[in-house]
Amino acid sequence: MEPGEVLVADADGVRSFKPFPPEPTAHCVFEHVYFARPDSLVFGRTVLDSRLRLGRQLALEAPADADVVCPIPDSGMGAALGFARESGLPFEWGLIRNHYVGRTFIQPRQGQRSLGVKIKLNPVRQVIEGRRVVLIDDSIVRGTTSRKIVHMMREAGAREVHLRISSPPTTGPCYYGIDTPLKSELIASSHSVEEIRRFIEADSLAYLSHEGLLKAVGDDAERRHCTACFSGRYPVAVTVPDESQLRLFEKTRG
Repeated sequence: MEPGEVLVADADGVRSFKPFPPEPTAHCVFEHVYFARPDSLVFGRTVLDSRLRLGRQLALEAPADADVVCPIPDSGMGAALGFARESGLPFEWGLIRNHYVGRTFIQPRQGQRSLGVKIKLNPVRQVIEGRRVVLIDDSIVRGTTSRKIVHMMREAGAREVHLRISSPPTTGPCYYGIDTPLKSELIASSHSVEEIRRFIEADSLAYLSHEGLLKAVGDDAERRHCTACFSGRYPVAVTVPDESQLRLFEKTRG
């Protein structure tokens, strides 16, 4: 079913009506970066193909002098494979995910997120020890999870840890249905890339450019994407809610 379409199913069959004049669409680019399953067909494109392209573009824009490419599973896997193929570095499983743990960035409290990371991921010392590792992830939200993962890699013996992110810095919340943190909790909304690098204690940090993101997902005149969480350009005007009230909701939910 297309946006603005009405389907009627009755004894005469299924009929389609489009009672509203056509309007520009803005597909959520974060579906390709993170949310959708890699085997999904989203907005006419295969998500795995988009993530491979994101990784290839990232390798072109932000190469790293390293020994091995490791994904942060699961959503970093496609981009890591693309990065490895473009850079010529070997792709190896340096982190193994426990699939009985959900997505940590949605957890309402920091303690829950920290515990979730420890339970969710386990480093493989045989892959990591003594090597310069490129870690590939889809995004950095608060920065606390990335910091713990970098520490985990160093404790497993990594000589260097270079973090590469297959999307631009996340600087704004989503007001269209994805449960993202408040703007004040998004580390990239108030810190430079170098400040974030120092906080997470990586040897280097680089994000994919906004232009590289759009190129990888095939943004064109026929297929436009919403990039508000990266660009601040919301395709439908939003009234930004008061953060103090939102924090009250967060406490109530927690």
